[in-house]
Amino acid sequence: MLKHVTDLVLTGGKLALPEGLVNGGWLAVAGGLISGVGTGTPPPGEHLDVSGLLVVPGFIDTHCHGGGGGSFSSVDPKEISRAIAAHRRHGTTTMLASLVSEPVRALVNQEAALRELVEDGELAGIHLEGPFLAAARCGAHDPGLLLEPDAPTVDALIRAGHGAVRMVTLAPELTGGVRAVRQLVDAGVIAAIGHTDGTEEQIRPAIDAGATVGTHLFNGMRPLHHREPGPIGALLDDERVTIELICDLVHVHPTALRLAAKYAGRGRTVLVTDAMSATDAADGRYQLGRLEVDVRDGVATLADTGSLAGSTLTMDVAFRNLVRAAGLSIPDAVRATSGRPAELIGVADRTGSLRTGLDADLVVMDEELRPVRILRRGEWIS
Repeated sequence: MLKHVTDLVLTGGKLALPEGLVNGGWLAVAGGLISGVGTGTPPPGEHLDVSGLLVVPGFIDTHCHGGGGGSFSSVDPKEISRAIAAHRRHGTTTMLASLVSEPVRALVNQEAALRELVEDGELAGIHLEGPFLAAARCGAHDPGLLLEPDAPTVDALIRAGHGAVRMVTLAPELTGGVRAVRQLVDAGVIAAIGHTDGTEEQIRPAIDAGATVGTHLFNGMRPLHHREPGPIGALLDDERVTIELICDLVHVHPTALRLAAKYAGRGRTVLVTDAMSATDAADGRYQLGRLEVDVRDGVATLADTGSLAGSTLTMDVAFRNLVRAAGLSIPDAVRATSGRPAELIGVADRTGSLRTGLDADLVVMDEELRPVRILRRGEWIS
């Protein structure tokens, strides 16, 4: 249920502003936008006292496959909308819809279904996680559907989105991988490196060609070794690359989260959910693409191999985990869940921070860092 806010001033809370945390500030909303932010006497209007609460920008998830029992791989608009709604209830106000490896014709059809929601502003774009992945590191992708990134196939998938495809994950060691990175960058699409068994020597040329994201660092890639740093070393060490971290404490240990996030810093760290349809839903048997997934105690694994198959993470939990378990600061968590992802996908002029003139996307959190109120474009989400 959405309730439009025509004129509102939040008062007394702790505001997570770009310059840092401000106690006892006020934030005004009008016409779906943040109309003012400040300290001292708040402007006139309907006041909402949020004393003792933390106000942060709405979360931005750049890697999400579904939720609420719905999958972004579906071509059913109701199922897709159900997935969006599930994550909005947890504070995600902007998101990319991620697709797993499928036959090219199926991906084209899925892009068509998602494209309408992108055009309507319900989604910020499409992320293709496959089919250009390494079989040795394919994770929860059907190995029988993987392809080498030849130019016509890459072009067909870009064109099918009519501008909605914002990111493509690939393994650069595949034949044509580095050329595909250049092709994506030339088309204005973010080239991400992931599900790769490449050596550092194979990863570096892809970064030089324009790849700027490391897809869920540590997961779905050759491990870090002191004599062969592999993709983890190359991606983490290069200042041109933003790294994704799945902060559910299942995919990555808190110590590894802390080490990676601190090394990459606020300018290069993005938290993602990699959530699948079981997110914000019951345990049981689900589908991820064409593979069956069992979810027990919120942990999703492939039914046949037991490998991790995405997550049931939401961004509010990722935020809380980064602060409470990994020991990073609230400003660090705000940058990783809002500010940096907004810059990455090119929406920082509309959302991602609590600044005058941006969309009124915000999450009000209690002392336990749990959402108590969520506002998206000036509408309360309940």
